[in-house]
Amino acid sequence: MERTLILIKPDAIARGLAGRILARFEEKGLKIAGMKMIQLDDAKLREHYSHLADKPFFPTICEFMSRTPVLALCLEGLEAVSVCRKLCGVTNARNAEPGTIRGDMAMSMQANLVHASDSVETAQAEVARFFGAGELFDYQPALLAYLYASDER
Repeated sequence: MERTLILIKPDAIARGLAGRILARFEEKGLKIAGMKMIQLDDAKLREHYSHLADKPFFPTICEFMSRTPVLALCLEGLEAVSVCRKLCGVTNARNAEPGTIRGDMAMSMQANLVHASDSVETAQAEVARFFGAGELFDYQPALLAYLYASDER
């Protein structure tokens, strides 16, 4: 099974949407392998957004992402990275399809409720960045037999 990182961002926390967003992933059948609320500091933000450090909007992202704690999730399932990206919708929430998290609940490019890893390789690095040893759990969901065909498990 594949693992991916989801960050439920400060706008979702402030708007009281964390539970609804988490439910969307669970309803899809993704397993929560790890979950914790954390306050992002400058070091973690610079590491996580290093690919944007030279962009003029980088300070704005850092300010936004440190307004409140975020909820970090490690989700697991078949093709978890692509499944989560589809559930989230496109980055610019105004262009996100109805039925996606962003399409249903957001209007902004930056305040778009969630961060989702964009590739399997990125997901591995991001999960390791946010979760340490002993913070990820391997267990069998009770409904596993109903989520996947026997040859997919």
